[in-house]
Formats: sequence, structure tokens, C-alpha cells
Amino acid sequence: MGILEGKKLLITGVLTEASIAFTVAKLAQEQGADIILSSYGRMLPITEKIALRLPKPCPVIELDATSDEDLAALPARVQEHLPYLDGIVHAIAFAPGTALGGNFLSTEWPDVATAVQVSAFSLKSITMAAKPLLRPGASVAGLTFDASVSWPVYDWMGVAKAAFESTSRYLARYLGKDGIRVNLISAGPLRTPAGKSIPGFSDMEDIWVSRAPLKWELADTEPAAKGIVALLSDWFPATTGEIIHVDGGLHSTGH
Repeated sequence: MGILEGKKLLITGVLTEASIAFTVAKLAQEQGADIILSSYGRMLPITEKIALRLPKPCPVIELDATSDEDLAALPARVQEHLPYLDGIVHAIAFAPGTALGGNFLSTEWPDVATAVQVSAFSLKSITMAAKPLLRPGASVAGLTFDASVSWPVYDWMGVAKAAFESTSRYLARYLGKDGIRVNLISAGPLRTPAGKSIPGFSDMEDIWVSRAPLKWELADTEPAAKGIVALLSDWFPATTGEIIHVDGGLHSTGH
């Protein structure tokens, strides 16, 4: 038996095989979970195609985290395939190009608002939309990139990630009474679609490769994915509001 045997999960953010969420989905199935993927708009057929590369077939449902209609329809769409949920994986983030790459001082509010809504508020939106399906003991697990410091070129995405991390703590506070855990994995830089879309992200890659106490492989999503799978399991029954670093130890060196 795997550590997720019988668990029923909603996984967001699967776009390519290089996505951390794809590796989470793969490992989750290997560990015994039944999963549903979500995608939206023109990305939906891409996710459906990538889903065929998982160990077992799984459904893909429509979910735009900024759409009130999609959020309202989420429970019904999930229940077409699964009766309830034991966990949610939040692996979505987006910021317009004007909010990244050294444009911090000139970014306008509408672009900042987009980054915060998609990358931070969506954690609350998706969790609360799915809450009627979440059983006691359920786990919400998300992915962040250390927002305790400012990083070159990360700019307003860094601000959004700080909001994301704070959102996870408040969700943990308010959902604990329902037995729902909310935790994050703080991963080092990885050559995922999200990472590649940030201008100058290679500067951060160089920091990790040269300074992380443990060897850091920029193309290896498995360590971060294993962290998410562990948080989805019953092996962290009394842990919530936590950020676990899976970054080769760089966070401990003072950057």
C-alpha cells in the first residue's frame, strides 16, 4: 500500500511533464490516490494531452480560479468523477510580464492585482469552493518560492508569494476546526514552465547551483513533488500553517 492509498485528490497546475504538479500527479497515483486534474481555457486540451502520460487515466475538469462561475461549479464537476476530496494541490501562479524582470517600480496596479488574485487569493478561492467536498483530515498543499526576502527579477510575483504564504496561514487558522490542514512546500528554482517565463530567472538558478548545501538539480521536480505527497498523506496529522523548504538547504545559509 502506498501512503496515499484510497485518497481522492484535486491537482491544479499540470501543464507539461516539466511541471511540479505533473510529478505530484504521477507520484500520487503510484502511491494509491485517485486524482482529478484541473485546467482552463486554451490550456485545457494541453492538460488533457499531458494527462495521458500519467500511469493511469484521470479526468480533467475546467477550473479558472478567477471565475466565479467555475468556482461555483467546482463541487459538481468534481462529483462527476469522485464523491469527495481528501486533498487539494495548489500549483498555479501568474504575473504579467510588466510585473517581473526588474519592472517593480513601474508596474501598474491592474497587473499587480492580477498577480495577487491568480497567485495568492486563488488558494482561498479554490479551497473554499471545494470545502463542501473536503473530509476531516483533508490536506491542502501548495507551492511557494521563499518570499521572506526580495529576489532579483521576481518583483511583484515575490509580493504575491508573500501574500500566498500569509493566506495559507490564515486558512490553516480558520479551517483547523474542520480538521483541514493547509501547508506549503517552498521549492528552490526549477526549470518549469513558470520558472522559464520569468526574465532573468537564470540568475537565481546560478545562486542555488553554487550555494545550496545539498546538490540542487534544476530539472528535478521530484524532491518538491515528494514533499507535496508527504503533506497530502496522513504522516503529518498535526501539522498546519507550515512552510517546508525543499530547496537543497539554501534557506539556511542566509542566501
